Amino acid sequence: MRVKSKTENLSVIRDFVSENALNAGIPMTKVEDIMLAVDEACTNIIKHAYKLSPEGEIKISINYNKEKFTITIIDYGKSFQPETVPLPDLQKYYREHKVGGLGIYLMKSLMDDVKYTSVPGKYNKVLLSKNIGES
Repeated sequence: MRVKSKTENLSVIRDFVSENALNAGIPMTKVEDIMLAVDEACTNIIKHAYKLSPEGEIKISINYNKEKFTITIIDYGKSFQPETVPLPDLQKYYREHKVGGLGIYLMKSLMDDVKYTSVPGKYNKVLLSKNIGES
């Protein structure tokens, strides 16, 4: 799937992800986690990689087998180094009534594996994986 970097496309992305996840036999509770993680990743791409420009492109592909469901998200915007983002102090965050800034934390909390690759000037790739096999 390819979409322009517009917030209006987030619902199209969510539908694409949920349809594939349900086809893979993933229970709805896990599907909701996956959709939220993908939504966070794509929102970050729109806001940070493309600086809200609606002309950027986001490519999303999905692969799965009976053990793992993986979403690959590629953009061609500004690169980002997730290891430079510290873990949030959630109590402080709550006390200060902050909004936003929890995307990476949420993705890592909701998914079993999150990998980020950046080739500055070329592309950024996020791999979000959820284990779906018997545990």
